[in-house]
Amino acid sequence: MVSNSAKEVFIQGVTRDGKTFRPSDWADRLCGVMSQFRPGGPQPGSHLTYSPWCVPTVINGIKCVVVNSELREVEPLAWDFALNFAKDNDLQIAEACLLPDLPKA
Repeated sequence: MVSNSAKEVFIQGVTRDGKTFRPSDWADRLCGVMSQFRPGGPQPGSHLTYSPWCVPTVINGIKCVVVNSELREVEPLAWDFALNFAKDNDLQIAEACLLPDLPKA
């Protein structure tokens, strides 16, 4: 269950029993499906980039998808799709906030 106050939800590529989720490109596939959901709606060529509301990343060697809560406000069905993908595949979910990298000295 995800709280309504969460700013970002991390869908982790690890099942609840600790197994790595397959296929290995699952995060890219999920974000590709979600690419049309973006501020201002789909634009010509927007299928070629990820939505800022659903972004693949790797954290501590684990593939993840970061889903921003703005998606829940604008496209509730897309939000439900992403979270149900995690639930249906028994993936771990964490509420967090992605911080920018520190500037290099």
